[in-house]
Amino acid sequence: MKIALLGLGTVGRGVVEVINENKESIEKRAGQAIDIKYILDIREFADDPINKLITKNFDEIANDDEIAIVVEAMGGIEPAYTYAKSSLLKGKSYITSNKELVALHGAELLEIARNNHVNFLFEASVGGGIPIIRPLNQSLTADEIYEITGILNGTTNFILTKMREDGRAFEDVLKEAQELGYAEKNPEADVEGYDACRKIAILSSLALGEHVNFQDIPTEGITQITKEDMIYAEEMGYVIKLLATCQKQDASIFARVSPMLISKVHPLAMVNDVFNGILVKGNVIGDVMFYGRGAGKLPTASAVVADIVDAAKHTGTNIISFWNRDKVELKDKKQVKTRYFVRLQKDMDSIQNSVKEIFGTVEEVKSLNNEYAFITELDTEVQFAEKMNRLPELKVMNKIRIEK
Repeated sequence: MKIALLGLGTVGRGVVEVINENKESIEKRAGQAIDIKYILDIREFADDPINKLITKNFDEIANDDEIAIVVEAMGGIEPAYTYAKSSLLKGKSYITSNKELVALHGAELLEIARNNHVNFLFEASVGGGIPIIRPLNQSLTADEIYEITGILNGTTNFILTKMREDGRAFEDVLKEAQELGYAEKNPEADVEGYDACRKIAILSSLALGEHVNFQDIPTEGITQITKEDMIYAEEMGYVIKLLATCQKQDASIFARVSPMLISKVHPLAMVNDVFNGILVKGNVIGDVMFYGRGAGKLPTASAVVADIVDAAKHTGTNIISFWNRDKVELKDKKQVKTRYFVRLQKDMDSIQNSVKEIFGTVEEVKSLNNEYAFITELDTEVQFAEKMNRLPELKVMNKIRIEK
């Protein structure tokens, strides 16, 4: 079976390495030989034997009837979307690790694949080497999934872990993450939660069978988390994690990405450093946990190659995926109920009375010098915001949601 690889960056190199390293076992599982015929890249690799496979012309790949599978490791929406659509329409399966592409166009590309009896596979788009797409699509189909909550970004998890363990500030740990190659020079997609948002949109769409638009998911990052917040969390028996979640609440669907205080006994509390963890809750199977490296060259490449094997085994047959174009209407974020941990600057004598008058019953927390900290009761986001607005003279140091 001839395949074409689009992009020879970190993940693309990993795909080549995995295929070469485990060639015998991969081909045994695929039931046939797997050969890379083309690699699309704009660069030259003059001193590398791989240069003989390089092409700069996608049409050469699209029009070659020998190519049965196109593997994309480029990232971004364009030209990946154009390449994906063209490949599928020409009867070639398309495999990608591109979360932006899948989150935005996944339902459409799956439909095109079905209509052309090929496959659009994207295991590596969420969780790197953690198998989560395939279990949702195959192993857990007997369940009604009512919640998916995960730590879906290794960069932010590394930062929060180091802040907690070393007592360091966000900016300091971010710099270290960049030096280690865990964070990009422009880390916005990670630290502002956008990466995790796209991933939970993909998982939610697969679990619900309808399209969850990532642009509809309220998203907050970790840039406002301080080392003082970590001190409070430790004292209260919590850890702070950036959680991406989709849950069925009453008769509606709620999704969100934000920093959360979770108990140290929560299954996700022990997911540290650059690792990811995904907790799936079903009405029959109960809680299922997926854990592993959520990024990196070889873990991600491993998931890509697993999709290549799957596509090879299902030549001429579409692997059914329950994700259609019908859009899920998410619950109004203002009506979602949650509890908050709140830190206020203690700059007036009657602060406790003011808080209790506005918020009613609160759980007071042992506070740092010149601060007053408390935990609210369960309330809607809009009601909490209204109450906070009644404290204009008080300086809010921070507010963090608590997993109820």
